[in-house]
Formats: sequence, structure tokens, C-alpha cells
Amino acid sequence: MVKHLESSLLVRINCNPWYVCEVIKHFKLHMPVSFTLSSYRMFQVMRFAVQEINNSSLILPNVSLGYEIFDHCSDTFNFQAILNMISRNGSIQVLRCVNEYVSKVIAVAGPFRSMESMTVAPLFAMNLIPMVNYGSSSSVLSDKWKYPSFLRTTASNKDLIQLIILIIQHFNWNWVAFVSSGDENSQNGLQLFKSKLKDTKICLAYAKELNEMSDHYEILQQLEDLSIEVIIVFARQSSAVAFIKSAIKHNIHSKVWIAGDSWSLNKNLPRLSGIKAIGTIIGITETVMPLPGFKDFVYLSHTQRNNRPTTCEQTPSGRTCNQACDLCSDVSPEEIIGENPSYSFATYSAIYAMAHALHNLLLCDIKGCSDNVTVYPFMLLQELKRSNFTILNRHIEFDSNGDPTCTSYAIVFWNQSGQAQKVGSYETDPAVDVPFSINNTKIHWYADQVSNFSGFNKSEIIHESYNPYSCINCRKTEWSKPGSTFCTQRSVEYIPFTDPVAITLMFSTGVLLALTLAIVILFALNYDKPVVKSAGGPMCFLLLGCLSASSISVFFFFGKPTVTNCVLRYFLFLLFYTVCLGCFAVRSFQIVCIFKMATKFPKIHSWWVKHNGQWWLIAIVFVLQLLLLTTVFTASPPTPVNDMTSYRDQIILKCAMSRTVIMFLLLTIVLASLCFIFSYMGKDLPKNYNESKAITLYLLFLILTWITFCTASILYHGKYLQLFNAMSVLSSSYSILFCYFLPKCYIIIFQPQKNTQQHFQGIIQRYTQNISSK
Repeated sequence: MVKHLESSLLVRINCNPWYVCEVIKHFKLHMPVSFTLSSYRMFQVMRFAVQEINNSSLILPNVSLGYEIFDHCSDTFNFQAILNMISRNGSIQVLRCVNEYVSKVIAVAGPFRSMESMTVAPLFAMNLIPMVNYGSSSSVLSDKWKYPSFLRTTASNKDLIQLIILIIQHFNWNWVAFVSSGDENSQNGLQLFKSKLKDTKICLAYAKELNEMSDHYEILQQLEDLSIEVIIVFARQSSAVAFIKSAIKHNIHSKVWIAGDSWSLNKNLPRLSGIKAIGTIIGITETVMPLPGFKDFVYLSHTQRNNRPTTCEQTPSGRTCNQACDLCSDVSPEEIIGENPSYSFATYSAIYAMAHALHNLLLCDIKGCSDNVTVYPFMLLQELKRSNFTILNRHIEFDSNGDPTCTSYAIVFWNQSGQAQKVGSYETDPAVDVPFSINNTKIHWYADQVSNFSGFNKSEIIHESYNPYSCINCRKTEWSKPGSTFCTQRSVEYIPFTDPVAITLMFSTGVLLALTLAIVILFALNYDKPVVKSAGGPMCFLLLGCLSASSISVFFFFGKPTVTNCVLRYFLFLLFYTVCLGCFAVRSFQIVCIFKMATKFPKIHSWWVKHNGQWWLIAIVFVLQLLLLTTVFTASPPTPVNDMTSYRDQIILKCAMSRTVIMFLLLTIVLASLCFIFSYMGKDLPKNYNESKAITLYLLFLILTWITFCTASILYHGKYLQLFNAMSVLSSSYSILFCYFLPKCYIIIFQPQKNTQQHFQGIIQRYTQNISSK
């Protein structure tokens, strides 16, 4: 992460009645791993201003300013240096009166960012050490109850935001987006912008905060979806540059970009290939004031630095080691001079404001300054508040909030040659006749843009007394949090084949099919054995085949729903599983027949066996269910639908079935009921002959499974309901294997002594004798 090099001026003057002010001048520069060139330029401007003042015989004759510079962004030297400044003999004292304290420093210039200023300002305010700031523009810092010693020479956000609104109104734009970053300055700008919209026809259609994790493509796509043509980017320079580069990368076209003062004079972005394709860029900045002599100063400093030792080892006693800056040697004078000059005059005038205040306090005249004045920080603060002087034809004065009374702004347009061309101005001085003006003819609207965009007029879509940033109803495919300023695409939810739970269920289905195949082979090898015959003989193979066919339906519950998989997921299961239930109903009836009807109703039993009654009943069940399914699915098939009502932030893709589903569920319910009745009738069958008990246990599992699914479908409507459905299908299939077939496989493999004709005949004979004797 690139850190700013903060130029904080610490004016350190020790004065007493017996000695002319002794000035200690030293230069401490704690360099981060990397630094921004614009901040390095501000540091050089500060040094230039101090040198000019020290060389002047008019401002502070016979007195020199000393300064200490440190990197406020450095995690290592941040508060350590600040606490050192306000301490005495290594401790910080709470004083009853500010005139009891002579501090190490009497003024501070900086730090650059608003949040950093808000953090350290209370520390300096304890002793009313004035902070004259050159870059922090948050309007929060105008609160003198919280920040009594804070003044600034840079513009407040309230003026910057007012200028942005004037530009928007000038071109009659009314459908805009505001893109900010997470820092205090940008967030303050957003809040001010919202607060100033009430009496305008401007609608804030979208607001977004940029951070390191922001998906620029998603944000740009949202801007496209909302048809927003005017985008305000009021963010720190690094965030804004990254966002604009993403706009170029993703081929965003024909927009108007309003650049905040942090990046409106950026030197690198206008040279990027494709910058003109994204649209027209209009920026706001304080009017750039040339600093006479600054260019020569930079070249001279560069030469002196090259001739100066750059390491502590080369420096006698290490006294000037803190002036070493290895990384600075790679910066050429041309780069410094050509860097963004946005805050140069603010830095320059901050230093001069301190010097003029000292001039008045020390009673300076052409002969010199008094050596009988002890300067306390609170005295300098009072004098700074009374500042009233002109420098480079600019008037410097502070209002009651510590903000500059007169600020001159330039409106710039990034022209075809990559330069920030001035096309308008804005003056906060009430004495100016025309405070705001733009020359439309100087602006070239790239990509055939026009200077007016159609949009939604706020008064047409919301009541005038309503919140001005809640302007539109989101589309059906969008949603918005309460009080949000923009709509977000609703996520489309379904269960893909790659979902871990889906993979688990499909694997489980594969295992079931493999087990079914293994049971078929085992039963085929033991086809003539009593266990297979008692389980149903040939009916077992029909049962296992239908079980496999119904289980295949699990694979159609995943992926994006289509008409085909919606039909197959229900058709396969309802048809073939109904046949399974038909087989069990017949099997339950046969068990009761063998043990009860054969002795009490021999003729009926003989007729049933002679005419293969079980196969006729199964065939009837199959044909009847097939006709029902075909009729219903032809008239009203299950279709994929987009559920937009269950969740406001999601669109659930699912298969919808008509209410006629009850028609083909009736047969399934009747068969399950018959199974249960017949199996219950066989509860008193021989202990070792547990066919009926196995079917009863299976039916209990089946009923429990589907009661659970029905409950879940009432309480939950998300995408995972399809998983519950697939799990219910799979559970229904596994219950047949575990409750009915696996016990028989166990006997065949591990208890062959029970798989004999004699064993089964003995069981039946004993049961028949018991029945006859009753």
C-alpha cells in the first residue's frame, strides 16, 4: 500500500528576554517503503516557503523558522512524534492555564488527510497549539467545540460539494451517481451532497463506497443497468485512479465523470490509452497559483542533495542523518515540478500565515523583531485567527470556523491533448459579481455526447417531502436495503451440479444403483433358494428394477431447471416408485393369504394362485399411474419458474407443479395405505418369518421421510428445498434396500442354514398347527 509523505511543519522557537530568539532547525524525514509523488511535492513547497521567509527581510528579520518533518502515515513514528512534541521532559502535563506552558513547537502544518487531522487535533488542542492545515477538507473540522485550534488554507467540502451541484444544475443533469472511498473526507462529501439535494431536482440514483475489496466490474455494471450517465467520483486519488482504470478496462463508454479535487489534476490518467472512450471528464480544483522561484528551488535542492551524504555512516556524529532520503534520490526535479499542484498554494499559504502571525506577535518592523516577547501557542492561535494579508494576489483570511473566507476554484476539462484545461471558475468571495461560470464551448463531449442528459425528474417519481435519495422502485430483478440509495441485482439461486451436497447425493445414488445391481446378481445366483422365493421370486427383480429407475430421478434435481428435467424428476419417481408400492401391496396381501387365507379360504387362495392375481394387480397399477401422469403432465407439465416472492434479495429457480398433482398422488397414497394394512395384519406371523415386519418398518420410514419433507417445504422456500426433495427420494429408495432386501442378503451370505426348504416348511407347519388348534 502506498503511503503519503506528510509535510507537517513544526515551528520551534525558544525566546527569552535576555536572548534573541534561538531557532533550532532540523529536518527529520521518516520514509515509508514507498511514497506518493504529490505529497513529496507538497513537502518541497513547504521547504520552499520556509526558505523564502527566512531569506526575507520584511516578514521575520533577524528570526529564522525551524522545522521538523515526519511521516504521519508511518505506523512506527505516528503518535510517538506527536506525543514527543507536546511533552515536557518526557511527560505530558495537564495545565490549569495555557500561558504556563512553553511548548517545543508553537504551530503545526498538516497532516494531509481529514481522518488523521481529526485524530491528532485534540492532542494539540489541549495546549491550544495551532494546526494550520493544507489538505483536510472535511466539514467536520469546522466544529470549533471539538477542534478549537484547527485552521486551514484549503477549501472545505461544503464549498467543493456546492460547486459540484452547480455544475450538475448548469447542464440540467438530474440522474447521477456518487462514488466515494472509505476515508473520512469522501464520506463527509457524500453526506454533504445528500443534504444539499433537498431543494434541487437532482436525484442520487446510486452511491457506492470504494475499498480494497470492491468489485469494480460489478459497480460499473450496476451503473450501466441504471442508465446513469453522470458519475461523481469523490474519492481519494488512489481509489479514483483504480476505478477509472477499471472503466477503461471494461469498455465503459459515453459517460460524464466529475472528478473531485484529489484527482482532477492527475498527470498520468489523461495519458492512458482509452481514457477518451469512457467519456468526458470534468474536474474541480482550487485555482492553481504559480509559485515564482519554486522551479529553481527544486533544481537547486536536487543538486545539493546529490552532494550531501546519504547515510548515517557518512555523516559526522549523525547530526544530519535525519535528512537522508534514499528513495528521494530517484525522483527527478522534472517529476516534482510536473506533479499534481492541487495543494501547493494551500501548503505555501499555510506557512506564510504562521509567519505573518509571528510577525505581529514579535512586533517586527523593518529593523527587526523584538527579543522581549515570549511566544505561547495560544497567542499564535489568536493571531492566526486574525490573519488578513495578501500573497501572490490572493487574500488570506479565516472565518469563525477556521475556514478560508475566500477560495477560488477552477473547473477543468480533460482535453484531447491530455491537459486539464480550465473551462470555468467558482469564487466563494461574496464581493465577486459572477461567482460561478462555465464556458460550454470549450468542452468537447467525447463519443458524440451532448451536454444534457435525460433522466428521471425527482418530482415525477417521489413526493417532494420524501427522502431525496430514494428515487426509484427497483426492477423485479433487483432489490434494495431500506434507505439505500441504489438497487442491487438479485442473486439467481439454484443447485448446480458442482454443489458439494449435490455431489454427495449423486454419489449416494450411484452407490444405491450399485447395491441394487449387486442384490440382483445375488438373487439370480440363489433364485431357487427359499429366501428369494419368500421375498417374491421374480417380483424381486421387478421391484429392484423399478427402484433403480425411480432413483435416477435424483440426477434431475440439480442444475438450472428446464422443462425436461422438471418433468423427469417427478415422472420417473412417481411412476416407478408407485410400481414398487404396488409390489409391496401385493406382497403384503400374499403373506396374509399364505398364512391366513390359505387355511380359512382355500378356494380364494387357489383362484389367486391359478390366475396370477399378483401380476394382474401390478399391471393395473402401472397402467393406471402411467395414464394419470401422461394426462396431467400433458395438460399442465411441471415448468421452471422464477420465484421472486420468497426472498427479496434472491430469485429462486425451481420447478412448479399444478394443483392436479393430487390426482396421481391419490393412487400412491392408496397403495401405501393398503401395504400398511396388510402388513399390520401379519404382525402375529412366525417370529423368524419377518416379511410383514420388514414391510411395516419400511413404511414407517417412508411416512416419516415425507412428513419431514412436507414440513420443510412449508417452513422454507429457498434453493435448498430441492435438495430436501432429492434427499427424500433417495431416503425412500434406501429404506426399501435396508428394511427389505439387505436382511435377506444377510441370511443368504451369513446364515445359509436358514436358507433351506426344510427350515421354511417347519416354520409354516408349526404356525398352521397353532392356528388350527385355536
